[in-house]
Amino acid sequence: MKTKKSAATPAIDIGISAKDRAAIAGGLSRFLADSYTLYLMTHNYHWNVTGPMFNTLHLMFMGQYTEQWNALDMIAERIRALGHPAPGTYREFVKLASIKESEGVPKATDMIRNLVAAQEATARTARSLFPVVEKANDQPTMDLLTQRLEIHEKTAWMLRSLLED
Repeated sequence: MKTKKSAATPAIDIGISAKDRAAIAGGLSRFLADSYTLYLMTHNYHWNVTGPMFNTLHLMFMGQYTEQWNALDMIAERIRALGHPAPGTYREFVKLASIKESEGVPKATDMIRNLVAAQEATARTARSLFPVVEKANDQPTMDLLTQRLEIHEKTAWMLRSLLED
């Protein structure tokens, strides 16, 4: 029995050039790598935090990593909607991320400092994409980045507040 060949996949024609879609997807891939690294760091700290602030940080970190986990899918799906594969391996994430993994199990206050730095690094990566996204008139990506920036900046502020006397 012969099977019919399917028609060729239609070209993407969403009003953004292939070159711009590639540049945006590349930037979003770096943002996804930072976001995943931040997620993993936060989840690790949730598991391993100790000390007088244990309950507060354990619960706070859980809320943060849960929110971050849900964001990963939105970022990856935007890359796919632009016609590119989303990175999805540790090897790719390590290569693309601006955040470096922390070694060992830091003290609670160092965890907070590391997370502030990682939240801010992720925000910087998101913010760096705006010139190419604005030039390409890519409102869905602008909206995604704006939402994520608000969350990363607010989370960094909340974490930083824990370090004040």
